[in-house]
Amino acid sequence: MTARVCQLSSVNHQLKKMLYYLFTWLKNSFNLPGSGLFQYITFRIAMAIIFSLIIATVFGKRIINFLQRKQIGESVRDLGLAGEQQKKGTPTMGGIIILLSILIPTLLFADLNKVYIRLMVLCTVWLGVIGFLDDYFKLKARKIAQQKGEKYQKKDSDGLAGLTKIIGQVGLGIIVGLTLYFNSNVTVEREIISDQPSQTIEKGERKLNEVTRKINGEDKRFAIVKTPITSIPFVKNHEFNYSKLISWMGDGAEKYTWIIYILIVTFIITAVSNGANITDGLDGLAAGVSAIIGAGIGVFVYVSGNYKFADYLNVMYIPDLGELSIFMGAFVGACVGFLWYNAYPAQVFMGDTGSLALGGIIASLAIIVRKELLIPIFCGVFLVENLSVIMQVSYFKYTRKKYGTGKRIFLMSPLHHHFQKKGFHENKIAIRFWIVTIICVVMSIATLKIR
Repeated sequence: MTARVCQLSSVNHQLKKMLYYLFTWLKNSFNLPGSGLFQYITFRIAMAIIFSLIIATVFGKRIINFLQRKQIGESVRDLGLAGEQQKKGTPTMGGIIILLSILIPTLLFADLNKVYIRLMVLCTVWLGVIGFLDDYFKLKARKIAQQKGEKYQKKDSDGLAGLTKIIGQVGLGIIVGLTLYFNSNVTVEREIISDQPSQTIEKGERKLNEVTRKINGEDKRFAIVKTPITSIPFVKNHEFNYSKLISWMGDGAEKYTWIIYILIVTFIITAVSNGANITDGLDGLAAGVSAIIGAGIGVFVYVSGNYKFADYLNVMYIPDLGELSIFMGAFVGACVGFLWYNAYPAQVFMGDTGSLALGGIIASLAIIVRKELLIPIFCGVFLVENLSVIMQVSYFKYTRKKYGTGKRIFLMSPLHHHFQKKGFHENKIAIRFWIVTIICVVMSIATLKIR
């Protein structure tokens, strides 16, 4: 029985790195030209990008045709916006294309033994399922109305209840928070400068091991540390330990840091996921913005996952993070590939199936790479779209209560609809939002050197 379990475990391990071991075997057994390329992470990143683009563009068309045959089309509310009626009947739930374009290359080219890869696969599937159910119930409500012979009017209540979606997002936030805080494979490295390694460890941190690395011909010692820290942008001493948030409670308070950390992680994932969902209102807007943000986070992932670059730029080195670059390649490729059909005039909409997942993925990646404090910068478009809705609703309720008549700050919220009301074409709005996102992402990347 024990032998059988060991055998199954071995097979499972082989399958997790199927292509990696295949190419290693081809190299060792037959010295097949080019087989050694699979050992290089840059090659696997390139392959993930190529495969995700192929899946999104080639097989995406088949998925769109399937959605059309099943009459899975978008219902449009009359908001008085230019071109909205032309969108009626456009296939929705196209987020399935994005999800498959992310997951398949990741499963093929990434090492599934790495905790970060497993976590991101879970995040993608989890929020994808929530978004899928939301879209499914909306479509079901429309079909019920059609069966009754009634004219269907799209309502916010047709999909999953708002509370249900929030519970799902909070559930994911708790899982991500618990994993990043307690999993022993989630660590950072600190250079040991003094003769006493204990001086390298701060309060609230736990040393697991030591390692020596040769950097620029010099041997340097590093402590592998378990610590709930993040990076503060534009600051020289740029690390912040979450345990400091409750240090005022006295000695021993740091053992409760995990509660604060999980609350923060949950809030970030929920907020960014909803921000992406709100942004998905124009052809190509959410997909384009997400691709640009993903490319920016990909830079942080690659730099922080390479100890030579991390040492040169004086940023924290996060062991095993480099493998996440493959997921990032698939993510960016999926978003760009989806634009093939989602750019104006859109042949398919991603629906909540895609938008909720994109936001949650971006938030989780930022937390993993310890750059969550940069989210207001590189996710500036998501933030502004979120704030525009909050400001509009709050101001309307306030003025209605005080004056009897509700007033609005914007012509319509979210913000992209405000510009539509002002007469801007939706394609111009989307492209300008992309440009703004590029500026925000470049500013974020600049924080690697500007302190």
